[in-house]
Amino acid sequence: MAQSRTAAVMSSLSLRVLVALVAGLAAGAAAQAWGIPGGTASVAAIDALGQLWLNALRMTIIPLVFALLVTGIASIADATSTGRLAVKALIVFAVLLVFATTYAFAASMGLHAIWPINIAEARALLAGVSPDQAAAVAEGAKSGGFGAFVAGLAPSNPIKAAADDAILAIVVFAIAFGFATTRLPGRLRQPIAIFFEAVAQAMIVIVQWVLWAAPVGVFALAMGVGLRAGIGAAGVLAHYIAIVSLAILGLILILYAVATVWGRIGLGRFAQGIAPAQVVAFSTQSSLASLPIMVERAVGRLGVSAATAGLVLPLAVAVFRITSPVANLAVVIYCAHLFGVQITLPVMVAGGLTAMAISVGTVGLPGQISFFASVAPIALAMGVPLELLPLLLAVEVIPDIFRTVGNVTADLTAARIVEGRDAVADPEAAAGI
Repeated sequence: MAQSRTAAVMSSLSLRVLVALVAGLAAGAAAQAWGIPGGTASVAAIDALGQLWLNALRMTIIPLVFALLVTGIASIADATSTGRLAVKALIVFAVLLVFATTYAFAASMGLHAIWPINIAEARALLAGVSPDQAAAVAEGAKSGGFGAFVAGLAPSNPIKAAADDAILAIVVFAIAFGFATTRLPGRLRQPIAIFFEAVAQAMIVIVQWVLWAAPVGVFALAMGVGLRAGIGAAGVLAHYIAIVSLAILGLILILYAVATVWGRIGLGRFAQGIAPAQVVAFSTQSSLASLPIMVERAVGRLGVSAATAGLVLPLAVAVFRITSPVANLAVVIYCAHLFGVQITLPVMVAGGLTAMAISVGTVGLPGQISFFASVAPIALAMGVPLELLPLLLAVEVIPDIFRTVGNVTADLTAARIVEGRDAVADPEAAAGI
């Protein structure tokens, strides 16, 4: 019941943010054509309001990511302690996650090569972002080289790294800290876990407060973009939706092949078996809400035992979200192309490692919260500006549908793979149906 209420609230917020985006772009385009009362002073005030809202979101990134990673590692350690089947499931999750991250770069960069961003529309859109900041970030991403990248993985001063937005170093430190806590005796480990769980929840509450003001913040940012870019910004946003959605759709198609080969199941049987779960995922945009139908389809149609489905699928919902690196990297790579940030090998390694780590920590968060908690750290790690993320949040409704469908498809794929040779060849025939 609480889950459905949360989904309804988030759906309402998504609609209001989308309306604010359209209204802001339209108002900005109208002001560009006919002028705005107050002139440059009004423009500066609008920009300041949008930047205030963006900064309010940015201030939660470091503590939220650190706390989520520590608690996420604790959940994985707890799962490992449950036995051999859980360990096998985690290995399958890890292999699929590494593959998905590698695929993300190939798919996103390939899609941009085939269907590049309209240069004129991109320049118009970037006119709404501070050129000095974009240039500075892009230049910073090109400096250093591989040696500097490796040396920077371990922060000599974690506090300074946090202040400098050195997110990959913070991720490495958080992972090391999280695994170190699992080696402590229970009386010491439990207070640490509770503390960081409380920190994460407090940061989520702050983000929820900020998101309640999202229509105002997005309207201000969109109006600033509309003032400089006109209505042409809408073309870039539509292109962005298509690129991210296509990247996720490609992964979903590959998962069918993975299930067929590695899960030893016929393509038609797998597709028919998971279709109802995908429908629920499409309509609810929630893997958790899709869990009951996933268990039913895994046992009744995919030949997975009740014991395996009862362990693997809830575990997958808790710690595994395969579309996270694919979609989040697609967002960051799109922004990198817009801002002219060069995607070098060190940049890809930094983004990939961050994306995989963040995908574990942010599982279970509401879509609007997880968008910033997932994408912003990757953008910081790859040296990509964050200024466009609020506008992209406003149109995240469509990609988020494909994210959920992809996650449910991957969860059922993993369950079939974990079952392995013990899978029932034809559950209906075995049951005498």
